[in-house]
Amino acid sequence: MTRIAALIDDLFEDVEYAEPARAFRNAGHTVVTVGLKKGATVTGKTLRSKVLIDEGVHDVAPGDFGALFIPGGYSPDRLRVDPAAVEFVRSFVESGKPVLGICHAAQLLITARVLQGRRITGYVSIIQDIKNAGAEFVDAGVVEDGNLLFSRNPKDIPAFIRASLKKLEG
Repeated sequence: MTRIAALIDDLFEDVEYAEPARAFRNAGHTVVTVGLKKGATVTGKTLRSKVLIDEGVHDVAPGDFGALFIPGGYSPDRLRVDPAAVEFVRSFVESGKPVLGICHAAQLLITARVLQGRRITGYVSIIQDIKNAGAEFVDAGVVEDGNLLFSRNPKDIPAFIRASLKKLEG
């Protein structure tokens, strides 16, 4: 089964982390939370969920994982100011391994400058940012382009989970 890095920081969208992470674990995958500081606790923005960070992004590499999962909320915007987080995402996308994201997750890929010529979806407020990064925005519940698999918002979570689990099998 796959070891999945869940890249997360404060103000993540609670359900966008909790529901996929639970589904991944239930399918036998290992979810490792990766954040800015190992041992820190981050808090969700709506339900105030608490998540313990297993590994610091400064101490891991894409080779340590088989997939990357980025929940949305304000977490991606907070993470993209950290050069190590941006480099981790850039390297992961370039590795060809699955990158799974919801909502505002594409902000990290925008900052990493890895969207040129790709097809992706995201939350309505970042549509223009996606286009400005050179990607084609697709308004669909799940959009796959090579190793990227993205959804727009919490309403897409069931379809996101189904598509992600299928991608992780392949």
